[in-house]
Amino acid sequence: MAIKPGRLGIGIIGAGKVGAVLGAALRGAGHAVVGVSAVSEASKERAELLLPGVPVLEVAEIVERAELVLLAVPDDVLPELVAGLGTMGAWQAGQLVAHTSGRFGTGVLAPVKAAGGIPLALHPAMTFTGMSLDLNRLPDCTFGVTADPAMLPIAQALVVEMGAEPVVIAEADRVLYHAALAHSANHMVTLVAQAAQVLGDIGVESPNQVMGPLLRAALENALASGESALTGPVARGDAGTVAAHAAALREHSLDTGAADILDAYLAMATATAARAAKRRLLSAEAYLGVQAALTADDAGPSGAATGA
Repeated sequence: MAIKPGRLGIGIIGAGKVGAVLGAALRGAGHAVVGVSAVSEASKERAELLLPGVPVLEVAEIVERAELVLLAVPDDVLPELVAGLGTMGAWQAGQLVAHTSGRFGTGVLAPVKAAGGIPLALHPAMTFTGMSLDLNRLPDCTFGVTADPAMLPIAQALVVEMGAEPVVIAEADRVLYHAALAHSANHMVTLVAQAAQVLGDIGVESPNQVMGPLLRAALENALASGESALTGPVARGDAGTVAAHAAALREHSLDTGAADILDAYLAMATATAARAAKRRLLSAEAYLGVQAALTADDAGPSGAATGA
């Protein structure tokens, strides 16, 4: 495949769920993928599915061939990989090097810059399956991009070519940016799994079917209206119900050993009450009542708690 004017020869290091999909998206935009690294059988199959005809090569050979190197490796692997390739003298002057880590900015690519390369941070704010359906999700996706000011248009252009929307994140803000996304998406999965477990434990055969409409509506409302969309016993200041919840979950944790569910409920209800009170969605009196309900360790199986 000949590279068109303005097109790049791209090397993908890491044919994981993210790397293979982004490589396919860039290929779809007219760039040439000149090589991909894949070690596990799953990554080799993914590369064959999403990047057919692209040779599976060693990392050093990919870096040597590519005008743009896309590093799609786990966060904890990235610094050592970049430094190791720098020690080998692999990075080239004028070479674009982008990583997909949310945690890091361009500082982790200092060896690239020292060699005259151009470091870019391109993090997709999306969860990936590693299948072709991910390509259809990219138009709704945002990328957190970080680069030196003169190189920022390059980073933004690459994201736009993949069909997504770039949002500039300052180098110093990358960890907070990533923490916010992890707190929302990853912890939401945990909360949903915990709720499904409780429903399953009381005999509900299809917990996801029961929760699905409620969760979708809650997420849509939260994204559209923020905390103004908050409903439920904490937002209403219904301390008796909150106490009953805590007592029931405390008993459930003793029966099942699922103490994490009680801990998560208490932590999230406490945070919800504090934020509702700060926004004056909850009166001071109601807030104190909810706090008492959440801290009543002697809440019994009947749902009655002293001080609630």
